Amino acid sequence: MVFQVFSQMDTGGVAVLKKGRVLMIALACDHGGFVLMGKVKSYLDACNLEYEDFGTYSDESSDYPEFAIRAARAVAGGECERGILICGTGIGMSIAANKIPGIRAALCSNCFMAEMARRHNDANVLALGARVIDTGLALSIIELFLNTGFDAGGRHSRRVGMLNDLDRNRG
Repeated sequence: MVFQVFSQMDTGGVAVLKKGRVLMIALACDHGGFVLMGKVKSYLDACNLEYEDFGTYSDESSDYPEFAIRAARAVAGGECERGILICGTGIGMSIAANKIPGIRAALCSNCFMAEMARRHNDANVLALGARVIDTGLALSIIELFLNTGFDAGGRHSRRVGMLNDLDRNRG
């Protein structure tokens, strides 16, 4: 639970970005991800990480696009620096989030995927499948996603720039 990209010195234990801003994480789930999201929130609380919960707020059947889009808009709009989305497989949430310009949502089912999503693609939203991975793996993926920086420069920056161009030129 050590967050290398954050500094907790002189902030009362609140994680902040190296730039000095408090890290805010957008959270969203549907009914399929509700139980795992509760465990994620407990984990984030234990790490002194701040989040905004965009729902759902129960395990009753719900429509994932509604919640994914709220969280994705918060990340794209700069209210939150990262997003974590959870549904049954993670597929629907990632598809919905990626409809929002500026979002690079990555569905990750192992730690290597989470690391590469951040290092090579500067992913700003993580999607997880509660019916695909267990809690321990989910928390490991989240820790890695939050701790891994973008390998700025060269081919990775060029490729992310191409993705940003696609967002700007959507019809």
